[in-house]
Amino acid sequence: MTEKPFLVSGRNTIIHKVRKLDLLLLNGDDYPPVLVTHKGLKEYTGNVPDNKRDAKMMDMEMVDITSGEVFGDEKTLLFVQTLNGKEFKIDYSKVGTSLFIKVHQDNAF
Repeated sequence: MTEKPFLVSGRNTIIHKVRKLDLLLLNGDDYPPVLVTHKGLKEYTGNVPDNKRDAKMMDMEMVDITSGEVFGDEKTLLFVQTLNGKEFKIDYSKVGTSLFIKVHQDNAF
């Protein structure tokens, strides 16, 4: 079994840990995917890969947060820590606004 490029912490936090792979966060069918890079987060507007193999070819890891191995259900609020030490808050109740993805904490290493 290979090591995952992220850690799950608590009930709603994901920690990105491998620089060469971006994370593509999927949260059910009603919410837009979010791309996590080593520098930050943004709403993903490209084509979502059909499977994990296709995602790997795009240097991405698809992370379905509703799967049992991650959180097991859809989240309204999700925190993501990037490799540069910033923690972002994704508030899915605010999709389409400037409050959808915000810096929550900026930790300088």
